[in-house]
This record gives sequence, C-alpha cells and structure tokens, in this order.
Amino acid sequence: MRRTIISTGFLVLALAATGLSPWPAQQVQAETAATAPLQELPSVADLADRLLPAVVEITIEAKGSAPADTSPEPPSGEGGGAPGSDDPNNPFKDFFDEFLKRNPGQEQPERMTSMGSGFVIDPAGMIVTNNHVVEGADSIEVHFHDDTILKAELVGRDPKTDLAVIRVKPEKPLAAVAFGDSDKLRVGEWVLAIGNPFGLGGSVSLGIVSARNRDINAGPYDDFIQTDAAINKGNSGGPLFNLRGDVMGINTAIFSPSGGSVGIGFSVPANTAKNVISQLIQYGETRRGWLGVKIQAVSEDIADSLNLDKPRGALVADVTPTGPAAEAGIEAGDVILEFNNRAINSMRDLPKIVAETPIGIAVPVKLLRKGEEVSVTAKVGRLEDGEKLADASSGSEGGSAAEAPASVKLLGMTLSSMSEELRTKFGIDKDLEGAVVTEVAEGSAAAEKRLEPGDVITEAGEEAVQGAADVTARADAAKKAGKSSLLMLIAKGGKSGEMRFIALKIKD
Repeated sequence: MRRTIISTGFLVLALAATGLSPWPAQQVQAETAATAPLQELPSVADLADRLLPAVVEITIEAKGSAPADTSPEPPSGEGGGAPGSDDPNNPFKDFFDEFLKRNPGQEQPERMTSMGSGFVIDPAGMIVTNNHVVEGADSIEVHFHDDTILKAELVGRDPKTDLAVIRVKPEKPLAAVAFGDSDKLRVGEWVLAIGNPFGLGGSVSLGIVSARNRDINAGPYDDFIQTDAAINKGNSGGPLFNLRGDVMGINTAIFSPSGGSVGIGFSVPANTAKNVISQLIQYGETRRGWLGVKIQAVSEDIADSLNLDKPRGALVADVTPTGPAAEAGIEAGDVILEFNNRAINSMRDLPKIVAETPIGIAVPVKLLRKGEEVSVTAKVGRLEDGEKLADASSGSEGGSAAEAPASVKLLGMTLSSMSEELRTKFGIDKDLEGAVVTEVAEGSAAAEKRLEPGDVITEAGEEAVQGAADVTARADAAKKAGKSSLLMLIAKGGKSGEMRFIALKIKD
C-alpha cells in the first residue's frame, strides 16, 4: 500500500512540474468511458428466431432402465442418465419431478423416460438426432417449438457415428434447416448451439469453435468439432450452427467430470454426417466401403525403418482373407500412401476415406512396399459384409512345425523358436509360426515397446521369421544397411488376430 501511495504522489508532482493539472484516476476513467463510441456486439437474436422452429425436443420411453443416456456422452469423467430428480441439491428437482412423471401420483418403475434434441432436415418430417438418444426406445415423441407434439418412428441409426434419423407425419410442412460445409469451419469462428438441456427446450448458447479433428476414442470415424458453446445433458442430437444458419455439426458429447458443461463439447461434423444420414434415409442402414485390412499408425521409428521421409500413410498389419485388399494383392507390411487418389496423411484418414467410397467400384491404391512405391487396384467391398466375414473366420486353425527350441538374446529380449511346449504354455494360436518372446529385460528397448512374454515375432526386416535365429540375422542385416531400427510384425499374446508392427532401435 505504501508503494502505491508514493507512486501516486510522485505522479502528481510530475504533472505539476509540467504545468498540467493532476486528474484523479477514477475521473479519467469515467471521462474515457463517457466519450468513447459504443461498440455493440453482434446480436444473434434474429438468427435464433429463424432457427428455433426447426429444432425439436425428443422424449423417448423404454421398458426397464432408460436407454443409453440421452444427454451428451462424456468422453471422460462421469456419465449421466436422464436428468435425475434424486439429487436434493438439484435446483430443478421439482421441475424434473413434474416433467418426468407421465402419470402423477402413480409410480411406474418398469418404464423410463429420457430426453434429447434433434432438428428437422426435411419439411415432410425427417429429423436428425443421436443414436444414443433413441437407442432402445419403445416410443418416441417430438415436441416442436410451437408446442405441437407428434409421434415419431425410427428410420435408421448408426452406432459408429452415433447418428439416427426419425420421421414424423406433420399436417403441414415443417420449418427445416440444411447442412453446411464443415470443412470450411475455422477455429475461432462463432457457432450457435440450440437444444433441450435438462429438459429446458429451446435453449440457445453461443460460443466459438475451439478445435477441429478431435479424436475422443468414441468410434472408428472420430473427427469431432470442439466448441465452448454450452452443451449439457439433453443437448445430444441438437444442431451446431454457424452464423449463416447452416448446420455445421450434431452435438454429441461433452468433457465433464461433473456431467455439466465445462466449456468443452464435441459435435459430429456435417460432412461426416451427410453421407450417413443419406444412407439411413434411403436404406434404413449404412452401406460403407470396406478394404479388408487391419492398420496401425506409422511412428517415427517405423518411418525410419521403412526409409519413409516422414511418418505418413497407414501401415497394414493384417489382411482379411478373400477381402478386397487380399484380392488386390495388398500385403501385411505395406504402407498405404494413397487411396482412390486421395493422400493418406495419417492412419485415421484411411477408414474415413474408404467408408465414403461407393461400394463396388475399382479404385487405385498406392503402396510403399520394401522401399518401393507399388500401385494396385482394389474393388471396394461393403463394410457390413466384411464384419460378418471377419466374425465367421475368427478362430481358424492350422498346423505348426515342431522345431527344436533355440534361444537367442536380442534388444532386451530372450527369443525362442516355436515349439509345442511354448505354444501350450502361452496359449499361442495353432496357425502362428515365428520366434516366441520368452523374457523381456526391464528398461530395455523391447520393454519400452511393451513387448511381453508370449508375443510372437512373425516377420522381421519385412521377411518371414521361422525361428529365433532369423531375427538375429535380420538385425545384423539392418545394421549393415545403415538402418537405426528393425521393423518387426508382432502377434500380441500369440494371437493371429492381434497383429501389429513395431520398430526397435538397434544398439551396438
């Protein structure tokens, strides 16, 4: 405090010395505020008036417990259920008690009611929402902005993107909204969320795009828009608009330790949703493209071992027999660099690009194989058929060679050639051959890559491994070639369905 007084006194004396009159700080601030021109923030009132009629509240009823929470799913922290009235500290307890009771005075524990949001995309009655809003519903009601209530039927749903379409039969055309181009959405751009949080329908919140291309491990096609526009329980399925009124996303998840908004919400991008919604309306189900490969990311170490200029593409860890990739000649160890003339910059790009490709067409695929670029042509299959094929082929059996055990120590591992004793000890699949990891030294390169006893090395240096000595030979060859790491194909836990590539640093 003394320093503040001294400094202020010095300022007064300095002003007097220059012939200026001292002016109290508060008076200066008041004068500045009074004379400065007013700058109004842009209003979204007109936009909200135009959009609100197209956004709906969805109430579902189900037998037993409610279906998966109709509120946005938190990727971490606690989940939620339908807005509960059991919490005595809930400020909306009385409101929820009254709202959720279908028959006041009569308890119905065998039937549960939940709420969510949605929006009309067709004046004839097509409505988009989240899959987890309507999953397991016995009946669906849609509440419109003008208090109209209509029964709805399920048209189709897609758990992989958490999207669904329902249909109502209105007496007159409905107000509808359209999808925009979410690829043009920029970080920092203003967005508007409208929905039914906590049963409070017609709620509008404003925020910005905080980030794009978020992967929250919700599904295979994660590419979420992150926003700080308030999204809470009950907002699921509601639209995220830009300031032109285009639907940029479908509000789906929140990050929240408490279940309430902490300013981190996630929306499915419009460009991801368009094709899915179109298929659900046309077929009642999705029809995604399928290649028939298991893939993994290309790390720095793997890129170095493959002589790639930088980590890019999708590394093929396994190929489904009789699938499109197998028929095209794609092999485990190939790196897919382009699919249908579209660059695969990271592993995450490939599933989305393949899924969006029309079924049955032949497309060019550019590969990196043993240091050289190779081009093949693949005929795109249907993912749903491929999943059935994969289920049917699981658990395949085959013979094994009874090779005399031989052990080597390499890169922090003890490796043994395959034997029936090791196959039984570690539960290794009958069709697997290679070198078995029997010990891993603590703090070694192998331990850092999470190799464990029971893992099987089936390839090393992009060549098949028949026994432990093969791995040593490939490591020596890699050293002579000036490589700093050795690429190996590993069957985790000795399971042929758990193939992955790793690159171990070669140390002298």
